[in-house]
Amino acid sequence: MDLNHIDTVTLLNMREEGSISSVELLTHFLDRIEKHNTAVNAVVTLNIDQAMEKAKAADEATARGESWGKLHGLPMTIKDTFEVIGMKATAGATELADYYPTAETGVVEKLHQAGAIIFGKTNTPPFAMDVQSYNELFGVTHNPWHGDHTAGGSSGGSAAALASGFTTLEMGSDIGGSIRTPAHFCGVYGHKPTHNIVSLHGHIPGPPGTKGQPDLAVGGPLGLSANDLALGLSVVAGPDPLHRVGWQLRLPQPRHQKLSDFRVAVWLDDEVCPVDKEMLGVFETAVSSLESTGAKVKRTRPAEMKEILAIYYTLLASFTGAGIPKPIYEHYASVKKDLKAYQEKYDLPVEFLTHVAGRTASHRQWLGANEQRAKMQYRLRDFFKEYDVLLTPVTPMTAPPHNSEGPMEARQIVINGQKRPYVDHFPWIALATMAGLPATSAPVGFTKAGLPVNLQIIGPFLEDYTTIKFAELLSEKHGGAVFPKLD
Repeated sequence: MDLNHIDTVTLLNMREEGSISSVELLTHFLDRIEKHNTAVNAVVTLNIDQAMEKAKAADEATARGESWGKLHGLPMTIKDTFEVIGMKATAGATELADYYPTAETGVVEKLHQAGAIIFGKTNTPPFAMDVQSYNELFGVTHNPWHGDHTAGGSSGGSAAALASGFTTLEMGSDIGGSIRTPAHFCGVYGHKPTHNIVSLHGHIPGPPGTKGQPDLAVGGPLGLSANDLALGLSVVAGPDPLHRVGWQLRLPQPRHQKLSDFRVAVWLDDEVCPVDKEMLGVFETAVSSLESTGAKVKRTRPAEMKEILAIYYTLLASFTGAGIPKPIYEHYASVKKDLKAYQEKYDLPVEFLTHVAGRTASHRQWLGANEQRAKMQYRLRDFFKEYDVLLTPVTPMTAPPHNSEGPMEARQIVINGQKRPYVDHFPWIALATMAGLPATSAPVGFTKAGLPVNLQIIGPFLEDYTTIKFAELLSEKHGGAVFPKLD
């Protein structure tokens, strides 16, 4: 039986029907990893013995007519920023090279309660702080479609593992597009949930043992289909242990069940962050296909990108800068005194200077940005009364060649033959992150070079299943995941 790239929902149905066992599934994934992981370098840690014992126990439970939950007996991998007992949790950092957690909370706890078998960890940049996945511990993760190109980050190992057929369901995390961008670069599905509906207890960063829920950051699923995203989200969404005593989560059902009923806002290009012309062509084909269904489509945007970035970069830098060592903090405090010189040194966009300054922002400055965010959230609430979803790029380009030299500010990418700052990877993901909105990254095609292209589907606050449903319906009309032939 060919088990390559069958989505999670289908595999679980097959297991329930008795046509495949958990042991057979785990064996299949392990064999494929052994055969192809050397070239891709997506899976960095395995726990084979414990996983095989649990797979056998799952099959025995099935034979008795028992079920552990929605993911009963499903072998899966998870990003190496989540703490799983029995496996290292390094977050790609040398400082955590030998860290073995002694407890599981948040996403991992819920996956295990649903019956999943976590057998491996996938690669990430150090402390999940890049849009590429590489580190001194495990090396570079390569894009399964083109080995000279990045798989993305920080959930790059997650997306590459899915595209390579090493797993069918993954859990990543996202504050700067770290679910959406790797999904786009590798041509799989990824969902950034509404902020605060998925507990990030047991996730690094922050440091091991952190109990606070971070600003902006979320955990969420990556999969081979939109249905996998809906299943994964239904398992991990809900209150953390402190709050579950007094409240529960009931996300709304999708607004519509047919593409023709959707009211779609489309924002595909912007002078602040120009988009690759060939990729724009793929988007336009997808939008034309959407229009042919009778969906109501309008070219519009809820706010100007400069306004969005001013809020996002301040909040992002305040969060990421909170834990930087004192010498680095003092460096940025010095830089802040002459931002123009710093901009000219690295040829940075003016908008990004807000991020540079925000690394040493005061609490007073953060509060100001937080209030701006709240007002933007109310504007977006009104916007999504008129529209059901907003379609945008995830990043301005497909997966770029590997480039991890120097700080991110010093790197460049090429868009339409013109050099652009590396930080152009962030503007298109900023709106959903800043406002805490759900956003689904969904495959819609390929460039002539054979690199995948995903659309970003942004939706109303707490209406995650609307963006996921739209991705599912769109795949039936246009796009859907296609996978590289590694054999």
